[in-house]
Amino acid sequence: MIIDKVQAEELAEIAEIEQLCFSHPWSEKSLCDTYNNGCSVFIAARDEKILGYISAELMLDECYILNVAVRPEYRRRGIGRLLVESLENNSEKELKFITLEVRASNEPAILLYSTLGFEKVGVRKNYYSEPTEDAVIMTKTYNS
Repeated sequence: MIIDKVQAEELAEIAEIEQLCFSHPWSEKSLCDTYNNGCSVFIAARDEKILGYISAELMLDECYILNVAVRPEYRRRGIGRLLVESLENNSEKELKFITLEVRASNEPAILLYSTLGFEKVGVRKNYYSEPTEDAVIMTKTYNS
């Protein structure tokens, strides 16, 4: 498995993964805009097929994870963990924290983030739609 920074020509495949994973997927245009605006995007690939990706916005020493997605048939194989760890390890600056939102019902993701040192710090009521659901805010802080 290879973890690498995304290339512009790979954004169409990421858009395909979005369609498979989310009730409100980002469009290819939105992904391109995110990429062109300097967000960090890493992919996990095997045999030239993208299995998953992570995107995040870095502002000074803060990191905001936008999306983590893994093709359904490749879940529960450690790919999400590798993507989050790659984001952490490839930050050009020393981070104070990383934060994200996750559906309250997404127990596998919440467990993954918890094992990576993220803690539940809040809830955004009715943040998601189709179905309407709260988001759990999870944050990992670093000692400076």
